[in-house]
Amino acid sequence: MTRSRNWLLTSSSAAAVALLIAGASAQTARTPTARLIAAPEIHLPAEIDSSNPAVWSLSGGIDRLFVISSWGGVPVRASGTTLERLRIDGPVEFISHPGHGVWMEAIVPDAAGRWYGYYHHERPADLCGRPDRQLPRIGAMRSLDEGLTWQDLGIILDAPPGSEACDSTNRFVLGGVGDVTAALDRNQNDLYFYFSQYVRDSASQGVAVARLAWADRDAPAGKAAIWNNGAWLPATRTSSGWSYPLGTPLVRSRKPFHSSSTERDVFWGASIHWNTYLSQYVMLLNRAENDVFGQEGVYVSFSPTVADPSRWIAPVKIRDGGEWYPQVIGEETAVGTDRTAGRMARFFMFGRSEHFIHFSK
Repeated sequence: MTRSRNWLLTSSSAAAVALLIAGASAQTARTPTARLIAAPEIHLPAEIDSSNPAVWSLSGGIDRLFVISSWGGVPVRASGTTLERLRIDGPVEFISHPGHGVWMEAIVPDAAGRWYGYYHHERPADLCGRPDRQLPRIGAMRSLDEGLTWQDLGIILDAPPGSEACDSTNRFVLGGVGDVTAALDRNQNDLYFYFSQYVRDSASQGVAVARLAWADRDAPAGKAAIWNNGAWLPATRTSSGWSYPLGTPLVRSRKPFHSSSTERDVFWGASIHWNTYLSQYVMLLNRAENDVFGQEGVYVSFSPTVADPSRWIAPVKIRDGGEWYPQVIGEETAVGTDRTAGRMARFFMFGRSEHFIHFSK
């Protein structure tokens, strides 16, 4: 299939943009599409201010769907036999806790039934003398009991020291990385993290990519490599721990997070699933339009692989406005989750679904 090579606007030259537009036009007829169709409203039962990872498990001889939702840094588990019949089990417990707030945003189980969770971790921006703002980072956890209790495995992604924007007018963040989604490649060799960079450098703001060998999932600290201009750069050990390089964003910000203006134009908060009908990965994205992350619209992109960030096609808007944390959840029993869906699935924002999302190829 002929497709646009990438949507990485790493050059502002007119020639590069013209090539991108020409490539997109040439492959329009063969590019997958997505559209929203009105559906009876359903909502996940917990309070929510992040994405909601879902896992099916054969529990007590019955296929049950488990969903972890987070609010105010406290993850809560719900379960049921279908997406429409979820009931809250209660807050999850921690064998060890990293401190401050934890928002569980992705879960990937292994073949032995262990769940590996990846969380958005918010620290007050004390470094900037502004504890009312945040410097998020990303960590990993493991559960051996279907998400009821979690053991912290440490921080696996962080912004480089000195990348904070302490004088920013942004209402939430002064730097850091967060709002992560995780996708295991089809061969189960590597786990890919698509995460948001909120650092001072405007050229580095947006959705970036990291890679972790799946074999390192139980001891992941310092093991992730960051995608930067086509190369995978490793973390380096310092006297205070691990230092991670900046990643190249899939789309550079046009109006960055930390400018003096209140206007913004930055993609953030990716969610990714493997679509069994398309045989491709599907990414949904937020697009911020102001300094309180007001939603300009929800966008979709497609790629045959998560391993090569340059293969994602240019994002296309599927709705104006909307709310944060758009995600797809498949409805197929024992299969459909936020990581796997088919031709028709549920489209959620902020844990509420009023639409199906229909894919065509």
